[in-house]
Amino acid sequence: MNRINRTMKTMLLGICVAALLLATTSAFAEASGAETELKDLVTKVQEKLQDGKKTEADLAGELKQFDALLAKHKDEKTDEVAQILYMKGLLYMQVFDKPEKAEELIKQLKQDFPDTKQGQHADEVLDSLKKQAEAKKIQAGLIEGAQFPSFEEQDVAGKPLSVAAYKGKVVLIDFWATWCPPCRGELPNVQKTYEKHHGKGFEIIGVSLDQDKQKLTSFTEDKKMAWQQFFDGKGWGNKLAVKYGIQSIPATYLLDGQGKIIGKDLRGEALEEAVSKALAKN
Repeated sequence: MNRINRTMKTMLLGICVAALLLATTSAFAEASGAETELKDLVTKVQEKLQDGKKTEADLAGELKQFDALLAKHKDEKTDEVAQILYMKGLLYMQVFDKPEKAEELIKQLKQDFPDTKQGQHADEVLDSLKKQAEAKKIQAGLIEGAQFPSFEEQDVAGKPLSVAAYKGKVVLIDFWATWCPPCRGELPNVQKTYEKHHGKGFEIIGVSLDQDKQKLTSFTEDKKMAWQQFFDGKGWGNKLAVKYGIQSIPATYLLDGQGKIIGKDLRGEALEEAVSKALAKN
């Protein structure tokens, strides 16, 4: 399933890691000392990631090398040595998906290298980790059978918007953005389902992670997207995206007439079939 994920810089997880590793390798092309040693280690990590080896066990040898480099250069409180610890933290953060360990390493970075570029940005990384943890906790509660937490907002046109207003209807909550290729790719299926079942009681609430209101309204008008859209211009910081712990898009929740979740991230024919089935029970 193609989706756009939110990472520290709002990139695809794998691409983000690969790009950072490549950037590091390139930046160290003329380096020496700790930089050169890290360059060689990063190259080994990159090769393993490209081979699909992405677990802590797969990279156990490389992790020991990170520790060895830190021990070797323990008296050097420089950006170059801080980068060694930062790169190790990055692996736990974005490859192993172990936020607790990543947090431990970034706190160590802040404490041991306070005057480095990496140490001075540690709080930003810790804040990102905190938000990711909060999002995962929220997402864990949004399972099939659970009541979808309601909201009361205004749509992009300034009209009242809430889940409660659609009580008795089958509703699709659709988190998306005009800049998201998978979202645009799925749109024809969403529209087809809407056109087929809207008259029978099917509604859609779009939650746009766009930052340009004009671009959003032009897109929805051009594509004849007749349903309400929530927009606040904050991108991944969108109020409702944060409320529901959204970390990737498209993300959808299908609700029954009582506002309970009956489906998540349904695509193509699966969406139409689920809507049809729900309307039959409604």
